[in-house]
Amino acid sequence: MNPLESTPADEPKRNETPAERLDRNWVELLQELRVAQTGTTILLGFMLAFPFQQRFADLDPVLVWVYLVALGTGVASTALIVAPVTAHRLTFRGRTKDALVDIGDRLAKAGLALLGVTLALVICVVVGALLDVMWGAVAGSTTALLFILLWVVAPLTLVRGRGHPGGYA
Repeated sequence: MNPLESTPADEPKRNETPAERLDRNWVELLQELRVAQTGTTILLGFMLAFPFQQRFADLDPVLVWVYLVALGTGVASTALIVAPVTAHRLTFRGRTKDALVDIGDRLAKAGLALLGVTLALVICVVVGALLDVMWGAVAGSTTALLFILLWVVAPLTLVRGRGHPGGYA
């Protein structure tokens, strides 16, 4: 079954053409990405300024490495979350909406996953700088667990509870 056409059995079918469904899915994806794009861009701006703060020189070397990994995942997250917009501009009027929705969905999921990693690592650095490395690791791990529960487990539990096979609605 084509995931672009899947609909749960208990959900009434929408009266829309495949092109209308793709357009709706694309618009919904862009709306979701607008929230994430703003947040990742602001976070990345703060992260880029952090090494120029006086306290950065006092960081434990372990936290400096954690920061560098967080910076890398932050840049990658921003790139992935903005990529669907760039792809749309480059393929505009290229009659590739189905592929665009599919790749946009994949890029958004990867970008959001890296955003969660970035935020957990940033929390590790901040708490580690304020308290110590061990408490930073605990706070970062707790943050990662929170994101896994809210961003992965809860939505998948909701979908599985309804018997939805996945794909695009």
